[in-house]
Amino acid sequence: MHKVNTRDIVAEPWTSPKGKFASADQELSIALWRKPLSSDLNERHPFDVEICRIPPGKAACPFHSHSAQWEFYHVLSGRGQARDAAGLTPIEAGDAFLFKPDEPHQLLNDGTEDLVLCIVADNPLGESCHYPDSGKWLVRSPERRILRSAPLDYLDGEE
Repeated sequence: MHKVNTRDIVAEPWTSPKGKFASADQELSIALWRKPLSSDLNERHPFDVEICRIPPGKAACPFHSHSAQWEFYHVLSGRGQARDAAGLTPIEAGDAFLFKPDEPHQLLNDGTEDLVLCIVADNPLGESCHYPDSGKWLVRSPERRILRSAPLDYLDGEE
């Protein structure tokens, strides 16, 4: 058994260039020897686990949906809002919720203290993401690429 304690895992802070998005994440799965680029599920792990800390006034990331990934959230402390296709839902310590594939979502901290969540996501190969607000796509091939394009016919350029 490989064991870690969250007090020993350094939170990796991230802030977008204009400061709208920010979080500090403790990647528990990485500390438990997960190799995210491996296609071997013994190395990749069947799920990701992290502790995400979102500062007041920030969103963790842009509004997005996953093509194949499920995400489970448990609010450990703080208050905020979860945005989905229907709008905003208040969240607070003790709340648990999930988003299934193709459900756009975003977490926002509109409180006065850090919003801290435990996130568990399954870890499907071939995952892509859509960003409805900006019309972008994230694809992995195997590295991550962000794309924006007009729809094309399947046979465009083929005949």
